[in-house]
Amino acid sequence: MAQSTLADDLAQAQYDWGRGVPVRMKHYPAEFKADAVALCRSRPGATIKPVAGDLGVNTETLRNWIRAADGRRPGSHSAPLPAAQADGDGVQAELAAARKRIRELEEERDILRKAARYFATETRW
Repeated sequence: MAQSTLADDLAQAQYDWGRGVPVRMKHYPAEFKADAVALCRSRPGATIKPVAGDLGVNTETLRNWIRAADGRRPGSHSAPLPAAQADGDGVQAELAAARKRIRELEEERDILRKAARYFATETRW
């Protein structure tokens, strides 16, 4: 009997899913998971969704693998607790990065508010 390929398994799973047949969970090798996480991290501008689509895995599955690689529980939304640091340089750098991100988010919020005001006045009939 010939062994099925990953593409064959994926095609069968998609066929079964469309028919309402329960699909069993797939078990991926640890090496595949590590490669998937590395691939996701090697594409800095890409989101998880296209990478997961390229690999043929669910986006939440890939997200859980990334969290596990970072040392976080699957389903948690916070970053792992940093190790104790002897000096405050790391804390200062983290604070500076957080302040920069806050400025960026405030700027984006202000732009969206202005756009909302513009479109709200433009569409009155």
